[in-house]
Amino acid sequence: MQFNEGGDKDRYLITYADLITLLLGLFIILYAISNIDSHKYQKVVNAAGDIFGSKSKLIETHINIVKTPLPLKENLNTQLTNLINKYHYNNSISLEQNSRGIIIHILDDILFGSGSANLAKSSLIVLNHLAELLKELPNDIRIEGHTDNVPINTAAFPSNWHLSVARALNTAYYLIKNEGLNAEKVSIVGYSEYKPIASNLTIEGRATNRRVDIIIIKK
Repeated sequence: MQFNEGGDKDRYLITYADLITLLLGLFIILYAISNIDSHKYQKVVNAAGDIFGSKSKLIETHINIVKTPLPLKENLNTQLTNLINKYHYNNSISLEQNSRGIIIHILDDILFGSGSANLAKSSLIVLNHLAELLKELPNDIRIEGHTDNVPINTAAFPSNWHLSVARALNTAYYLIKNEGLNAEKVSIVGYSEYKPIASNLTIEGRATNRRVDIIIIKK
């Protein structure tokens, strides 16, 4: 008795072809998930739809894509500049951008009284305006306290180290507690007189060095 196997012996080719098609679909899905470009993602979805058909359940357009935050908002520097100009902070707040990120220099006369680390009432408005931008950022925020080189020796602050740390701490704590900054992203440091940005030989220079810096850390 003979069996006519005919086309049956090549049926495995159909299964093999289906397997290759499914693997192709899998790699397309993995590529789409790893790519944060929404335009390219849509092209991939459309291409996959052509492969599997519009009714396929293998690809869902509502796949959640984890997007990596941008290092800094492209227009952040402009936004900060506009804020400074809008509220006429030009004489008390300045901006700098370097390899660390964007640095907001705030002179102590807008935040604290002489020899004090208690935030002045007027400073709360300033911090509120800044916080509107800061709390929306994914970046870490570093708050640094600085002084001039004039020694201080009081019961509250035996040295400029104590004063610089206290000012950074009080600024950070207010932004966290009252303005909603994420505490996990905030750090503080006090530099005393050892990170001047102007000469301590003049009154103007010393006034510039007495400051709190808010650094938006570049990712």
